[in-house]
Amino acid sequence: MSEERKPRLAVVLGDPAGVGPEMAVKLLARPANADRADLLVVGPRSTLERAQRIAGTRIDPRVQHSERPEPAGGEPALGAFSEAAGAIALDALRHATELARRGEVEGVVYAPLNKHALRLAGMREEDELRFMQDLFGIEAFTCEFNITGKLWTARVTSHVPLREVADLITQQSVRDAVHLIARTLRTAGIARPRIAVSGLNPHAGDGGSIGREEIEVIAPAVESLRAEGVEASGPWSPDIVFLAARRGDFDAVVSMYHDQGQIAMKLLGFESGVTVAGGLPVPVMTSASGSAFDIAGKGIARVDGLQSAFDLCARMAAQKLREPAAVAA
Repeated sequence: MSEERKPRLAVVLGDPAGVGPEMAVKLLARPANADRADLLVVGPRSTLERAQRIAGTRIDPRVQHSERPEPAGGEPALGAFSEAAGAIALDALRHATELARRGEVEGVVYAPLNKHALRLAGMREEDELRFMQDLFGIEAFTCEFNITGKLWTARVTSHVPLREVADLITQQSVRDAVHLIARTLRTAGIARPRIAVSGLNPHAGDGGSIGREEIEVIAPAVESLRAEGVEASGPWSPDIVFLAARRGDFDAVVSMYHDQGQIAMKLLGFESGVTVAGGLPVPVMTSASGSAFDIAGKGIARVDGLQSAFDLCARMAAQKLREPAAVAA
């Protein structure tokens, strides 16, 4: 019987002004990671070389390099967002997505980016997930998942102003978020995910005295999901649902907006957290931590979260390779 092929993963260096490149280099220097997957680092040679000097290490010799254009004005200054840094990161992310779209890699791991820099460089989408979604040509619902330990979260709305959130909470958007995370959890090995759905308002609306979204939108969506056999419950009061989740009552929490879930998850384990781009045809993920301009260039950025992202990406990409219809769209 022939030996099972390792998945091929693209590793994007991230924002060159932040800690992303030095985190990526630390990840790529570990021989065990090159043992698990064929690795392709994506970014300019100068970004890679500077990151290796900062980290005080060299990437594993088995790692291949998909070099991108060198910045015209040299490497952007460390510790501050800029259009130049955003352009380097956006180009690398676009290239990695194209590699995945063509089936040349089975997954993408990207080191921390900076959304403001990406927008300065021309990104018009609300975040990198929607940027990649457009490149893949996907019109279906997508959302970011966050993982700390064994707990996953999804959110119905993401990088939008808080004043717009209530109008975006519909029965369909709640159903879409739950279905997407349930499907992804099954792919990750959880056969029957237990999913808690958060309310929108304080105390989940207190029976309608602090808002009616729970009664008119969220509860009916949960009831329809349960009728389909999805193990969903809620709406739960946002201020207690993560206490139950930390206790192990749920595999995932679906929150209604970004900070409702992110604050809790980062308190539960900021350094080791993982962000997953849910709804794309290949596994795409990064660490939950950001570009951390305040410590860029010091060589002290921890790689725990990016390592966890790599571990999950490699596992899901390997699983996808074993599926008969494993193709990138």
